[in-house]
Amino acid sequence: MKLTLRVWRQKDAHAPGAMATYDIDGISADMSFLDMLDTLNEELILTGREPVAFDHDCREGICGACSLVINGDAHGPERTTTCQLHMRSFEDGDTIDVEPWRASAFPVVKDLVVDRSAFDRIIQAGGYISVPTGAAPEAHSTPVPKPDADFAFEHAECIGCGACVAACPNGSAMLFTSAKVNHLNVLPQGAPERETRVLDMVGQMDDEGFGGCTLTGECATACPKGIPLPSIAAMNKEWLRATRKVRKSGR
Repeated sequence: MKLTLRVWRQKDAHAPGAMATYDIDGISADMSFLDMLDTLNEELILTGREPVAFDHDCREGICGACSLVINGDAHGPERTTTCQLHMRSFEDGDTIDVEPWRASAFPVVKDLVVDRSAFDRIIQAGGYISVPTGAAPEAHSTPVPKPDADFAFEHAECIGCGACVAACPNGSAMLFTSAKVNHLNVLPQGAPERETRVLDMVGQMDDEGFGGCTLTGECATACPKGIPLPSIAAMNKEWLRATRKVRKSGR
């Protein structure tokens, strides 16, 4: 395959950025999108040019590091992670635009790399449970109803890639935050922090500068792990419940 790539190049967070055009040939349809970028970088290095910086890690679709906007879509034309997107999804002669996530809470570090530490701070605000120190508890010592377990597992699949933020016209992180809140709040192990978790995590999300949610649904459409849109409604319910409880207690 012969392709024309238009790639966002930006020296650092403070420098202006622009699209740079590269022609690349000999791309196999069986390559992953990241393999294709590796091939581009090899050619750039051999010709004495600066390679394109992009995030990647496991390349197995489970870490969420490989986050790119491809032809205007988060992770590209398929509902998967960028590392699991293959070049067979494109045609010979195509022009492909490759950009970083676009959100004020995800500042560009260099080229296609953005700083997603805002997600880390949201999790640090309440994405944990209190557990006693010592040996691991017996797995079956705390019964969990099957519907609750299924709900928790569905939301625990979130890999924190940020596609929901990149796809949202408002740059909202509600789907990510709701996944992290819901998968713990529904479990008995998460009960001690149930109220503080949702209040603290939503508060941190707002402090990070993410946009407001208007339920356009683009987040759930782009999510490679299929976190459902009703997850946001479930978190809003938890937030209202916690707010009422705090008001009644006078805290």
